Formats: sequence, C-alpha cells, structure tokens
Amino acid sequence: MRKVLVNGAAIPVIGCGTWTLKGEACAELVADALSLGYRHLDTGSTYENEDAVGEGLRHSGVPRDDVFVTTKVWLTDIGPGDLEKSAERSLERLGLDVIDLLLIHWPNPAIPLADSIKALNRARNLGIARHIGVSNFPSHMVADAVGLSDGPLVANQVEYHPYLDQSKVYASCRKAGMAMVAYAPLGSGQALFQEPVIEEVSKRHQKSPVQIVLRWHIQQENVVAIPRAERREWLAENIDIFDFELSNEEMAAIAQLRSRNIRIYDRDYAPAWDTP
Repeated sequence: MRKVLVNGAAIPVIGCGTWTLKGEACAELVADALSLGYRHLDTGSTYENEDAVGEGLRHSGVPRDDVFVTTKVWLTDIGPGDLEKSAERSLERLGLDVIDLLLIHWPNPAIPLADSIKALNRARNLGIARHIGVSNFPSHMVADAVGLSDGPLVANQVEYHPYLDQSKVYASCRKAGMAMVAYAPLGSGQALFQEPVIEEVSKRHQKSPVQIVLRWHIQQENVVAIPRAERREWLAENIDIFDFELSNEEMAAIAQLRSRNIRIYDRDYAPAWDTP
C-alpha cells in the first residue's frame, strides 16, 4: 500500500470509510477490507461504530501497528477538556492503545479555534493520538489552525471529488505540508461515472469508472481517498488501482469537471466554504 508522507505521518493513500456502517456488518467489512490489503480505517465518534471498527481490526489478524486508524471528535466536544475526554472514549471504544490520527470533525464558531487546537495538541501530548489534524476546514481556517498549533497538523479531511473545486483548500494543505483526505471521493456516483470523459478513460484503461476516479485522486500529490463500501466486491474494486496510471492529459481532462462545483455535504453548521 502506497503512503503519503506528511509532517511525520505515513498515511495509506486508500482508506476504508465506515460512515453509516454499524454492528457486526461493520466489523465484518473492516476485516474484509484488511484481508484485501487496506491499511487505513476511518471512523468518527458520531458514526456509532468505533467499537465495531476495533472488533474488525482485532479479528482480521493484521498486526495493529500495520494499520492506520483515524477517528474524529464531534463539533460539540472540541472545547478544552471535552475534546480530550471524547478522544479517550473513542480510544476505549476502539480498544486501542493509541489513535493514529485524531481530527476535529467540524469547526465550531461557538468555541474559539485556539482553545480547540490547544486541546487537540494536549490529546497528542497525553499519548491518546500519534498525529492530529482537522476536517471540513476551508483554506483560511487551515492557515489559522496551523498557526495556532504547537505541533504539526498532518491532514484536513474534506469532501473532494471531480465535481468539486477544492483548489484553495488543497493549496493551503500543500503550503502546510499536510495531506488532503477526500471523503465522498466518488461524488454523486452514477452521474459522475456517466460523464463522457470518465467513460472514455475507463474504456482506454479497461478499468471501471470507480477505479478511474479513485486513481485520479491518488495521483495528486499528498491526496488520500477514503471511499465507503458496503460489499466485499466493492472494497476489492476500490483498492485495485495500483496497476495502471493516468496520463497528465487524462488527469487534466477529469479535473475540468470541477467547474460544476457540486457540493454534496453542505450542513447548516458548515463554515463559509472557499469559492472557486
């Protein structure tokens, strides 16, 4: 599994997203993912599946130190003291000794960013997490967070797919030496897969549209993709992207789709997003 090396962290470029997965089905899927070669698991405190993710990891037989585990602290819990307690509860539910990457899930304007970043650093200093970062931060907030942090931030997890222009966020991550981790990397699914450029590149490489889009992600420097899958065969398809390469022209042609600027997850508590 290829990894991106960012501010001291080595993050596998393809991860197993677990949002909406629950219970034994989640545990089985995680174990399946690890058996197929995944070495990056992504969860969050509000997913209500951290215990299942930990169970799947233990039952997989894959050594713990070979797997990069990310979890997130919800926006209501990112104040001083609350963040550390939330992270400790996540650690207990996962059944791990340490979390590889702890993220602030969403910024909260009611809680000073300086306080949240200080608490995030404290969680790392307490040994709860090896690495820390943020999620759903627009470019100006990435810069602010980096400036407020005592230690390096290694990632900003954001919605990213060919339909969404995240050039400014990407530039802010690159400037800070951080990874940009793409959730919803397959965008709106079928509509994206039926785009002529995706279909053409798919036929040329004899790979599925899913594989073309995921390959497009990981060929961008320091971009990580965490697609979610509900079946073993989907997991297998998502990770089978390391035996071909897109040309510069193909990468650029797919990137032209970002002019649509379609955002899927625009919550009422979201920050002011970057404009193209």
